Amino acid sequence: MDGEDDTPLFHELEAPPDVRERGGHEILRASVVEGAVSVSLRRSFDDPFTWGVLFVDLARHAARVYALETGMSEDEALAQIRAGIESALDDPTDPGSTSAVN
Repeated sequence: MDGEDDTPLFHELEAPPDVRERGGHEILRASVVEGAVSVSLRRSFDDPFTWGVLFVDLARHAARVYALETGMSEDEALAQIRAGIESALDDPTDPGSTSAVN
């Protein structure tokens, strides 16, 4: 509990500047709750292939953030992210189910 009245706080990100300027629709929201990832998403694309492109774009953004905020290089961060993706594809860490989306 982080709030003054013991209400849990949610530390959400702001929408990117281009979204605030031109609009759009949110397709993915991921949060960490007690160490586990909680996700909501919309299908959003006609072809699932596009999700693969999106995930690579996200991985590259994450690698840049690691490079900016730690002593790790962008290439090293991306290599570790890639290793995590490959490991999770080979041995899924989320055996749950998806029953509803926004």
